[in-house]
Amino acid sequence: MERGLVSDRDIKSMYSYFARHAVDKRARRWGDADKPSTGYIAWMLWGGDDARDWINGLRQILREVGV
Repeated sequence: MERGLVSDRDIKSMYSYFARHAVDKRARRWGDADKPSTGYIAWMLWGGDDARDWINGLRQILREVGV
């Protein structure tokens, strides 16, 4: 897989996704190995908690530089 730069727009989009869907973690089958919720599947496809933490750090850097 080719790695490229993550644009400011991508960072903002990913940050918004994770902020908007954090509530999905309250779903009944969140993380259920046998029948996970659709929100859990989507969260994992976006990279899960590790991606959220990474993108939160990048978003903070953008804020510090005024983007």
